[in-house]
Amino acid sequence: MNEVEIQAGHAVLSGNLTIPDGAVALVLFAHGSGSSRHSPRNQFVARTLNDAGLATLLFDLLTQEEEATDMHTREHRFNIGLLAERLVHATRWAKQQKQTRDLRIGYFGSSTGAAAALVAAAEIPQDVGAVVSRGGRPDLAGDALPKVQAPTLLIVGGNDDIVIELNEMARDQMRCEVKLEIVAGATHLFEEPGALEKVAKLASDWFSLRLARE
Repeated sequence: MNEVEIQAGHAVLSGNLTIPDGAVALVLFAHGSGSSRHSPRNQFVARTLNDAGLATLLFDLLTQEEEATDMHTREHRFNIGLLAERLVHATRWAKQQKQTRDLRIGYFGSSTGAAAALVAAAEIPQDVGAVVSRGGRPDLAGDALPKVQAPTLLIVGGNDDIVIELNEMARDQMRCEVKLEIVAGATHLFEEPGALEKVAKLASDWFSLRLARE
């Protein structure tokens, strides 16, 4: 794993880049607020993707100062435009690095990060080959939803009623290949035994299939 720094406009974002031997695709993680590249859930999913031969980039969408402000004001976590812009910067950064420029790109978004992933995917369709949302709020992507071209997998916990509804609404607005997968018995954070393993396996299969070299 390499520690990297990504220039995103005026901000510098810290990230962890892992590239298994023979990787043909790179998955960028876009997490919700209050969660960072150190999130144990995202790290668990990233390890599963690495084991499947996929490269991963876990990075903080907010700087430490922004994160600290957000803890008090919550002003950044729902600023989907800002989060999506950071994701676009990180994608462009990956496209410029020698070790990642030839890899196909996917996004794994959770919570509000899922909306940011969809907005970014709609903005740079030529660069994004697949999106997975975990317990996400894709509805917050708004007008971007019908513009997304990347095949999208929406994963929601079976006991996360409101979020299921919001994901169904988002799915109905999308025109690309989209699938809603409900993990039975799981709540919003997939903390139940085996739930996160299920998420990681679904994501790994989706990315492996959609981002494999044509």
